[in-house]
Amino acid sequence: MTNPLDYLTEQAARKARETAGERVQKAPRKKTPPKLAVINQSGCTGCEACIVFCPVDCIEIVPGMNFHPQVQQVVEVDLARCIGCALCAKNCPWDTIDMLPYEQALKEAPLVTIKSVCGQPAASEA
Repeated sequence: MTNPLDYLTEQAARKARETAGERVQKAPRKKTPPKLAVINQSGCTGCEACIVFCPVDCIEIVPGMNFHPQVQQVVEVDLARCIGCALCAKNCPWDTIDMLPYEQALKEAPLVTIKSVCGQPAASEA
């Protein structure tokens, strides 16, 4: 006789494998936060400390640029999902995350984000 819990566990694992890498699309913002997090890429070491503290999972790992040859990855904020809580900035050991006013962040982020430099649309352009 098959254990029903084993079956349910296998079904959940199969579903997780099928959807691995897919992000859940969030509804459009109802309120804009007063400030958004913008990472100074030249100071980011890719330590991922900010990722741990982000309650909405809006910080992602991207390949590093040539700011520091020893840094293989850095992190970047998806401004469309950032709620402006500042937990990432408060917990960044390198003090490289700035909380900018909403409009200023949307204007400046495309100039400093790795995705924009590489030709991918920034969150504010998507």
